[in-house]
Amino acid sequence: MSLNELKLFTGAPQHENFPRMAELLETRRMEPSSQPRQWQTGPQVTLPETYRHEGRERSIEGYLDAAEVGALLIVQRGQIRYERYMLTAALERPWISMSVAKSVVSALVGIAVQEGHIDSIERPISDFITVEPGSAYDGTSIRSVLQMSSGARWNEDYSFPDCDPLRIADATSGQHGGHEGIVATMAREFPADTICRYNSCETQALANLIRAATGEHLADYMHSRLAEPLGFNHPGHWIVDPNGVEMGYAGLNLTARDYAAVGELYRNGGQWNGRQILDSSWVTDSLTASAPHLHPGAVIVGGEPFPWGYGYQWWLMPGDRGDFSANGVYNQYIYVDPGTETTIVMHSATRLYGSTNDPELNKDIETLDMFRAIADWTSQQPAG
Repeated sequence: MSLNELKLFTGAPQHENFPRMAELLETRRMEPSSQPRQWQTGPQVTLPETYRHEGRERSIEGYLDAAEVGALLIVQRGQIRYERYMLTAALERPWISMSVAKSVVSALVGIAVQEGHIDSIERPISDFITVEPGSAYDGTSIRSVLQMSSGARWNEDYSFPDCDPLRIADATSGQHGGHEGIVATMAREFPADTICRYNSCETQALANLIRAATGEHLADYMHSRLAEPLGFNHPGHWIVDPNGVEMGYAGLNLTARDYAAVGELYRNGGQWNGRQILDSSWVTDSLTASAPHLHPGAVIVGGEPFPWGYGYQWWLMPGDRGDFSANGVYNQYIYVDPGTETTIVMHSATRLYGSTNDPELNKDIETLDMFRAIADWTSQQPAG
């Protein structure tokens, strides 16, 4: 089966598929940590009844039902305050991350830098990976690719039947030369660092970079550098193409708690259990919109300005709250709010996602309002 055979962005239900990717597609398995994290459970909270979006109160239970949410996990100050599984989701069942994987790839690039596999992110990414002369990534810095600012031609509008995300999904089954071939042939449209245009191929280029620079499969590198030290509790999987190259931009499958461990790593400045796993400076830089074209409202998604900003493959929320998130289509999230010391993970299978551009169906902006309300509510409840 190919990824496109799932009929994504057509309105087809997906909650039976998303926790079963290792059964449906070729994947590379990641074992759980040899020292699984012992999650602390804090005083349990109920969800607030409503959140405010576009001037009116909306029902949280109504959102969970409409968005076909499979899992909702709330961690505050390192303790699990709320955990709920619905539909086909379960504590031990991995769920496909979609573009949440992008933020994990960014972390792995940072680790490769601190280990010396990549001497500078100012180096052209083409020093490491094979690209065609004159193509989008020829001579383009790793930093530009991290910030989705290479200037590559791309259209992330899922409502078009020939949109680029479906084309790159074909690479999973070996078309276009697989995940390495599609990166090598990307066309340039704008000069680098003049526009931030959301582009899944940027992350695939970074995934290929990790493989080239470290000499390891992406999943193997993630296992030793993140899954093992962060104490992942369950096996994970990364979708691969026929050449064994991981689908870096969207193919990671983990349980909700293991995704939460990644969010907690960033909430704590790259540190876990007394160990600096990821340099704090990398975390800071990753969560900074360092140029005007990266600021909220300047980022281009599907040809239109988007109200959030962008760092190193992390979304930066508008306003001065300092919250940030890893987002995936169909409403997959790792949301982090440092002010309330909260990390929220959500698995979803919103079947109408991407079938139109209607925000009432896609729910991205609405989700942020809900998460902020949940984080505020949780922080106000007795912590015991």
